[in-house]
This record gives sequence, structure tokens and C-alpha cells, in this order.
Amino acid sequence: MELRERTIDREYSAEQPIVAARPLVAARGRGAVSNIQGRYEVNGREGFDDGWEAGIAIEGAPRFKTQVTDEIAKSILSRNASPDIPFKVSLNPYRGCEHGCIYCFARPTHSYLGLSPGLDFETQLFAKVNAAELLRRELAKPGYQPEHIAIGVNTDAYQPCERDKRLTRQVLEVLSECNHPVGMITKSSLIERDIDLLAPMAAKGLACAAITLTTLDSEISRTLEPRAAAPARRLRTIRTLTEAGIPVSVSVAPIIPFVTEPEIERILEAARDAGAVSAHYTVLRLPFEVNPLFQEWLETHFPERAQRVMNRVREMRGGKDYDSDWGKRMSGEGVWADLIRQRFTKTVERMGLGKLSNRFSRLDTSQFRRPLVVPAAAGKASGKGAGQLDLF
Repeated sequence: MELRERTIDREYSAEQPIVAARPLVAARGRGAVSNIQGRYEVNGREGFDDGWEAGIAIEGAPRFKTQVTDEIAKSILSRNASPDIPFKVSLNPYRGCEHGCIYCFARPTHSYLGLSPGLDFETQLFAKVNAAELLRRELAKPGYQPEHIAIGVNTDAYQPCERDKRLTRQVLEVLSECNHPVGMITKSSLIERDIDLLAPMAAKGLACAAITLTTLDSEISRTLEPRAAAPARRLRTIRTLTEAGIPVSVSVAPIIPFVTEPEIERILEAARDAGAVSAHYTVLRLPFEVNPLFQEWLETHFPERAQRVMNRVREMRGGKDYDSDWGKRMSGEGVWADLIRQRFTKTVERMGLGKLSNRFSRLDTSQFRRPLVVPAAAGKASGKGAGQLDLF
């Protein structure tokens, strides 16, 4: 197989999926089935069969080993003014996510690093090893005003490498020390490890959790989000957190027409039975490179319904593959979007579940206290004395 180089002289278009030169083969344990180039690349490369590999059987896709690189971050809190998001401040200890969810809206961020939003996103990870130190410095600033922080919004804070890195644990220790409100968002059972921190915080109205439950079908989950916890395991996590006194919401996201959409009512019922107290949903979003990656996944795993799925997605997006307008990007528009909204709303009301946004807004900010100790190096590096520094 010869690699030929071409120059990209047009803007990246998410409406035009990349067509592979040979049939795509899904790698075991990975969500993306290709390593498409990011939208900022100047040169593009595509495979071309020059005949030398004729007759050679391709035994599955190549294996991609996970690599985690330590990163010294410059900042740790991200702020947004989006009216359709129930929080303004978020924290992500990792860039990239080994869970490999094909629908992940954070995939395009790997393009900023010169890496692919495809397989690179789930195999080339970056750990912000100074996350807790940066957070402590931020909370110590005289002008800091506490707002609940959502952890694990872009990439899961409890993905597999957290077992060794323990960055999320360190961040929670700082928040616990400062009585700072926090909302955890994850699809991993590893969150149970930190119940000893989250439960006392929840008792003071400082913590809640949201577990993403996309499907109850383990076969679909295995390809849709290959390295995340199995659906049954997530339900058990909801129950475990609930029994520990931590309010748990279920995030039915994303809803994919004809793939996970038929399960809406059953997912909500299962989550309610496991102890969830509120619920939230979004419909499938396909920004930038997520669009061609998702369509490749569809053609690989659901070829018989791929066109049907995309037709329904476009129907909910005004004829386009994606619409980023506020108020539409999360829920879509049109008859099908209204039908999903009605099904979800009526089921939530029937089961007595509340809204995730209400759960976040109830977190208490009045108990916040600034950290007593701030690393001297951090204070000096910032150019401003923040917190208690060394005298010499």
C-alpha cells in the first residue's frame, strides 16, 4: 500500500465524509475505525493500492497501544457562557479519552495538537499532572467567586489511566478541603473509589454525580463506547452512589435515531430503579471531524441502517448534518426532535425524575473557604502572591 500526499486547498467540510481507499476494519477495543486527519493539517495523505498487496488478506485492523503523556498545564478551569449548558465552570484533568466513544464531541480538540480526532484521540492521551496545584492556586486568588465546577465534561475524568495517575482524586481532595461544590460527570465505575470524598461533600450539599447511560444493549455499547463500563455496571454504580447518599442523575446522551433511540423509556426506567433522581438528554451531535468518523462507524457496524440513521439526523438538523446554534445543537428541531422531547419529558414526569440543571443549581457555594496552603512555586510563578508563601 503506497501513501500519496496531496495538498488541501479547501476548507475542511464536515458535510463530506472521507472515503477510505480500502474497506475499513474496526480495531478491537477502539471506537474510531480510522485515523482521519484534523482540519488544520496542510497536507493530506490517503492510501492507494499500487498492486503489491494484491491477494494479501488483511487480518483485522492494526493494534493501537494507549500512550499517556504528562503535561504541565498553564490553566485548569474552563469557563463558558453557553445558555444551553447547566454549568459555567468545568475542569478536565485529561486531554483525549481512552473510552473511545465514537460520538464524543471533544474529538475535534485533538486537531489543535496536530493529532487525529480518530484513533489518536483515544490512544494519544495527555495528563495534566499539575491539575490539583493549579486548582489550589485558582481557589486562593482574592477575587475568586465560587461556582459549582463540573468535572469530566469534555473527556472522562475516570478513564482507565486515572487508576494510576489519580489526578481526579487529587482535584477532589482540594475541593473537599475548600468546601467547594462539584458535579461529577462520568460513564466509569471508577468513581466509586472516591465515595469517601464525595459522600461527606454530598451530605453538606456540595456534590452530585451524573452517570451517562447511552444504551442498555451491551453489544451496541461495546462498539459505540468500547472501553467504558458496561451498561449493567453503570446501573450498579448509580445504585452504589445513591446508597452512599450522593444524588445521581442519568444522562441519556446521545440519543441516536434507530440505534439507541428505541431505548429511551427503558433506560430511564432502569436508571430510576437503580436510584437516579433526575435525568437529562441530548440528541446526536456531529461537529467537525465527528461527522465523518461517526459515518465511518455506521458503515462498519450498521451498514444496513446507516443511510436511514443519517436521514433522520439531517431531518433534526434542518437538512444539515449538524447545526451548532444554541437551543438547537443539544435537542435538534422538527417533528422527530419534538417526538424525542415528548417521549423523554413524559417518561421523566411519569417516573418522578427531576432535571439535571436543577440538581447542579442546588449545590451550596456559601460554605467555600480558601485553601490554607498554596505551593510556594505556584505563587511565585504566577507573579502574584496567592495564599501563604514561604518567608525565605
